Amino acid sequence: MSRESEGFVMLRSLQRFGVVAVLGLAGAACVPHVPGPPAQDPPAPAEVKVTTGDYHSCAVLTDNTVSCWGTNESGQLGDGTTTRSPVPVKVTGLANATAVSGGYRHTCAVLGDATVTCWGYNGYGQLGDGTTTNSSTPVTVSGVTNATAVSVGFAHSCALIGDGTVSCWGRNTAGQLGDGTANSSPTPVVVSDITTATAVAVGRYHSCAALEDGTVSCWGQNSVGQLGNGASGTSHTPVAADGISTATGVSADNYQSCALLDDGTAACWGHNSYGQLGNGTTRLARTPVPVSGVTAASGMAAGRYHTCAVADEGTVSCWGNNTSGQLGNGTTTNSSTAVAVPGIANARGVEGGTSHTCAVLDDNSVSCWGYNGGGQLGDGTTTNSTAPVTVIQLT
Repeated sequence: MSRESEGFVMLRSLQRFGVVAVLGLAGAACVPHVPGPPAQDPPAPAEVKVTTGDYHSCAVLTDNTVSCWGTNESGQLGDGTTTRSPVPVKVTGLANATAVSGGYRHTCAVLGDATVTCWGYNGYGQLGDGTTTNSSTPVTVSGVTNATAVSVGFAHSCALIGDGTVSCWGRNTAGQLGDGTANSSPTPVVVSDITTATAVAVGRYHSCAALEDGTVSCWGQNSVGQLGNGASGTSHTPVAADGISTATGVSADNYQSCALLDDGTAACWGHNSYGQLGNGTTRLARTPVPVSGVTAASGMAAGRYHTCAVADEGTVSCWGNNTSGQLGNGTTTNSSTAVAVPGIANARGVEGGTSHTCAVLDDNSVSCWGYNGGGQLGDGTTTNSTAPVTVIQLT
């Protein structure tokens, strides 16, 4: 997940840095002392932001460029090729990115001018440029000019707009674009009845938004309860997830959804065959259930069949499917409750992909773990790892 991203990612508070006051200097004995201007806090340091697609990963770097690594059969790495890479490669032409989100085989980024650009697979119009032609370099999403965030799923994408609305584009067979139809669209359409969104997250065939009042609304496919409203029918317009009133963020992937709550706990709903809801069972939930053992989370991310959370103190815990080591605890044993990722003590954010996970650390390095058949861990190999490895050449 992506994320950032996408399917969401929330960050820990930025560290504050001390400053030295500037003092005025007296020019001569007869000239009165004139104090200098008051000390000002320096600008916040630039931070790396990471996202995970199904089998690739990307990061916005401190210079606002984007690098990606992993599989690339549809051009989802954005470097103008379709050649996979086990080390980061630069996305062509991006120099002012502020956020990035990876999906199945496409990727999108928000730029400094609040536009959105996407690249990769475009069979359903998920790149948003009005075509269904793949692109191995970024193309501009039509008509989006005030985006603050973007989230990418299997074959559709959604952007959070500065006025609290949400726009989506791409595949819409289950109503995941939220415009009241089942018509796919290669350009953005406005989600019905959403005017106060603060975050957006995209799953396989559904989407969710956190709202200003702390509630969460979801729309699209609902076969296993991923909309969280206690029903099973598809909804082409947003419906409220039951019992959520203090959400500060939302995450979705595949067939499950999760909300981060303002007390640091989390709730999830939907598919649960691998324990990815984190409530100690493998039974699906059509309404939100509390995640066991998560009490001080500052961010979380859903992967295909697993979920992870980052705590205020910088540790990471994960739960759900672990057949490729994506829980990061040194085993390949599934867990329906949260397990700690050893060796991660200063994480700022976490993202989950199909079978791998990545975390961005306070020093702006990125660590990943799990499945690595496409090089999505970024360590220069295609060897799976049940423990975190550092992404190399991330410059």
